[in-house]
Amino acid sequence: MIAFQLTRRAVAALVLAAPLCSFAQDSRTTEWVVGYAAGGGSDALARTVAEQMGKTMGRNIIINNKPGGATNIAADYVAKSKAHDNMLFTADFATLAANPWLFAKLPFDPDKDFKSVGLLGRFPLVLVVGPQVPVTNYKEFVAWAKASKTPISFASAGIGSPQHLAGELYRERTGLNLQHVPYRGGALAVQDIMGGQVEMALMDSASVVPHLQGGRLRALGVASTSRVKVLPDMPTLAEQGLPDFEAFAWQGLVVPAGASKEQITALTAALQSALASEPVKTRMQALAIEAMPGTPEQMNTYVKAERARWGAVIKSANVKLD
Repeated sequence: MIAFQLTRRAVAALVLAAPLCSFAQDSRTTEWVVGYAAGGGSDALARTVAEQMGKTMGRNIIINNKPGGATNIAADYVAKSKAHDNMLFTADFATLAANPWLFAKLPFDPDKDFKSVGLLGRFPLVLVVGPQVPVTNYKEFVAWAKASKTPISFASAGIGSPQHLAGELYRERTGLNLQHVPYRGGALAVQDIMGGQVEMALMDSASVVPHLQGGRLRALGVASTSRVKVLPDMPTLAEQGLPDFEAFAWQGLVVPAGASKEQITALTAALQSALASEPVKTRMQALAIEAMPGTPEQMNTYVKAERARWGAVIKSANVKLD
């Protein structure tokens, strides 16, 4: 586990050390590709960070949304682009960790076609139930689920999504009888949990935190080994009997493989400066996102660990997308 924290002094050192490369010297517009539709959490995070990075580099960074294919459409577009000195890409849990296992063949190579700039942030997953579920805490939920004569339905943002795979891991670790109900996005899943069509989910914090007030959703535990800032009083699942149970929806920033070391160094410095800025920290807090400042090497280590961990879950649950 890497520590996602850089001191102000470290950020300043990165900025000073960054060479004046093409990213910082001219006024061309830089394209930042996002594999999800406009208006969602991924889009909001990219736009917020891009604005601050653009100020640091003296560049206009525009967001190009290319949703579909579990980010494969966007990834393929970036991998085949010749604009290796002028393109950024939000590569996430799907792109780098899950899709290499979910698809028999990808139109891109996640290891060879991209170079890491740094991690952006992660959304903690929260175990939630709808108001119709007759429990008030995690212990009651487990007892209720074990006593149920029918499978307990759990929603996700789609097959192979972090929410789905976290649910499969939870099923494996607890032995509960769960039935997966995939949706086309987290918003629709949350809507049906609140409406009583589905009973539970391990859903990202950004999707559920706004609905916890007023009893529209009930949180029972956080899928993290330590409590999270957005829900400081909510016990983790690890605290409640599932040691080391951890699941996040996370995102990182990459560039096409043709980018130079000097370009990546400059981008990493601009990214860390952006993540340390007050506007970005405020926006990420509002979106219930935990910042993950660090180096390209730290991102590579994190991706490698996540791919191995979730690959085991995908194989065990026999999840496929083609």
